Amino acid sequence: MASSAPSRICFLSGVVSLVLVVVNQTTAASIEPALERAAVLASFLAVSLMLVGVLWTRALPEAAPMVDLIGEQGLELADGLPEALAEELGWGSQMLLTATPAAAVVVMWQNKCLLRRGLLAQVPFEPGPICQRALEKAAPISLVDLNLYPGRAEFDSLLPGLPAVVVQPIDSRGLVVLAGWSPRCFSRSDLTWLEGWSQRLRERIEQGCANQDLVWPEEAGLPEFPPVPLDL
Repeated sequence: MASSAPSRICFLSGVVSLVLVVVNQTTAASIEPALERAAVLASFLAVSLMLVGVLWTRALPEAAPMVDLIGEQGLELADGLPEALAEELGWGSQMLLTATPAAAVVVMWQNKCLLRRGLLAQVPFEPGPICQRALEKAAPISLVDLNLYPGRAEFDSLLPGLPAVVVQPIDSRGLVVLAGWSPRCFSRSDLTWLEGWSQRLRERIEQGCANQDLVWPEEAGLPEFPPVPLDL
């Protein structure tokens, strides 16, 4: 619970005023009706100031501290992406990392990793039951504090020790996975922006698939990522 400076000043003024009224009453040589009326009015004013100060006080929850995550900053794209899709992935991921408290962004499409950006783990991200549930429900899943969820091990390959994760489906074929720096770090506006970008991203991917087939490596598993400049 935290209060602003004006509310504290208002409350303390009421307390001091009430104390002065009591002192004045107890030290008066004689109690006359006029003095009693003045004391009652002054007491009401002092209590009113105290009440205003209490109502002025607002609950300001302290922000959770950032977790010291382990990883290397970088940007990785899959091979063979159309130029327009690569630009969209680069622009959207940069906005997420700079305008929201995101530490890493992963974009999956049809079980293939299109992009990893931000803090990168040493191993590729492998979606699990939570991601599958988001695809089946076609609705985002926001895990505000991973320490409270028994299935948090699913995101160890995203980044070890993650405090918060948002899984945003792209249609029923893809995912945007957002890793946060601290518990409860993503606001409602962050989630709304992520949902809007996922819809835009779906259109870009479908256009790219229609105009140019996505080229994947022949080996099984996730594609190998070539080094890409961070200022994409």
